[in-house]
Amino acid sequence: MNKALNLSHPLGEVGTGHARRVPMIIGCALFMELIDATAVLTALPQMAQDFGEPSVRMNLVVSLYLLAVALFVPVSGWAADRFGPRRVFISAIVLFTLASVACACSGSLLQLSLARLAQGASGAMMVPVG
Repeated sequence: MNKALNLSHPLGEVGTGHARRVPMIIGCALFMELIDATAVLTALPQMAQDFGEPSVRMNLVVSLYLLAVALFVPVSGWAADRFGPRRVFISAIVLFTLASVACACSGSLLQLSLARLAQGASGAMMVPVG
């Protein structure tokens, strides 16, 4: 009779651990996206020098990221309704990580811009679903 009220029971702790783990995962993913969106701004002059491009052209990297975020936020709501929020969120994290690797491996401004476009799209898929 008292088993249902026993809060020290191991099964009772599973629910609370899971309830704490989900917000932590979502918070870490959103923090990862926030850091990525702002960290590139401080690195633009060095990136322009590394790519041999004028600093003004490097604004394309920031603009494409923000454009992709603006376009894909509404799409993420539709995708979460259609495919499920968990599946969309996990896919967005995987795509964001792959796009980050593509940014790190890019050898030209065009490659970096396309990778940042993919990064913005996948980052936008994380926000509303989270």
